[in-house]
Amino acid sequence: MCAIQAGRRDRKVAVLDHAAKIGSKILISGGGRCNFTNVGAGPENYVSNNPHFAKSALSRFVPNDFIHMVKDHQIAYHEKKLGQLFCDRSAQEIVAMLEEECRKAGVEIILEQPVTHIEKKERFEVKTFHDSFCAESLVIATGGLSIPKLGATDFGYKIAKQFDLRVVPTSPALDGFKLKPADMKYFKDLMGVSCDTIVTCGKGVFRENILFTHSGLSGPAALQASLYWYPGNTIQINFIPSAPKETLEKWFLECKRKGSKLEMKTLLKEWLPSRLADRICENELPEKAAIHQMQDKKIKEFCNKLKTHVLSPEATVGYGKAEVTRGGVDTDELSSRTMESKKVPGLYFVGEVVDVTGWLGGYNFQWAWASGYAAGDAV
Repeated sequence: MCAIQAGRRDRKVAVLDHAAKIGSKILISGGGRCNFTNVGAGPENYVSNNPHFAKSALSRFVPNDFIHMVKDHQIAYHEKKLGQLFCDRSAQEIVAMLEEECRKAGVEIILEQPVTHIEKKERFEVKTFHDSFCAESLVIATGGLSIPKLGATDFGYKIAKQFDLRVVPTSPALDGFKLKPADMKYFKDLMGVSCDTIVTCGKGVFRENILFTHSGLSGPAALQASLYWYPGNTIQINFIPSAPKETLEKWFLECKRKGSKLEMKTLLKEWLPSRLADRICENELPEKAAIHQMQDKKIKEFCNKLKTHVLSPEATVGYGKAEVTRGGVDTDELSSRTMESKKVPGLYFVGEVVDVTGWLGGYNFQWAWASGYAAGDAV
């Protein structure tokens, strides 16, 4: 995106990539259909040490700007949910679109060029295993540490540090949680069970599904919460988001008043997947507890547990599975308008390598397009 915009301004542009093919992360995104933007993307959907930094770039290249490109290339797409846009066919169409726009802008893409050395004299000098390049402007668009099997490295952070730019500590984000042994025991044998929840972690509150895994929790709501989670933090799960606590209490108490002799686990299956209902009741109630035998106070405590179940995750799963990397080049080091380093004229950082991380659902692609456009308009 940066190269396209710079090329349109008649800059002479080369894109160097250490990989043998471009766009590997685009190709696997969205289950191979590329969730290429989100129609509602705004600064509030991003996590950064400076929450205002992303405003400028996001306001100057908005989701509709990328959608126009998609339409111009006759790529069929659809909105899945919550503003998320996906290709109808394949993510390959987005890669092909970007390649074609680069070609039209006169951009040269040079693959299999691992960079071995960068220095700045009068201009930037970049050496690779095969060639040397000189340029007035150098843009680092190397992404984060997530999914190293696709070639992700810490190269961008090393370059920032080489030029004395601060880097906010990085960690895996939009990632599943590993649970502690006690919590794994509580939810034992639930691998593959999914349910609608509200998961809260710090300022992050997300209503989507969670999925129990062999090591803990995954699913969209858990992944979203991981963006706000730090070691030692708790997360809170509302297992029944479709009803306020008062409504849930009233429902159970009404069942009791009607003289129902059904077990609580049977009643709870009206609200939760069967296996999850069984497991929660086994952990929280006497064996074969029936509603008519329970005190009103105990029913209310049980409802409170269903609405505010607290977990203390041991860790996230790690970079191998994480969708993105939280942290990166400190935004205080960069111009929010151009993405240029304040200390090193002509040096720019865009996309995931910067300390701006979006929610799950197309937001990180929109930041890539918008920050790339901002730099491309300035180099």
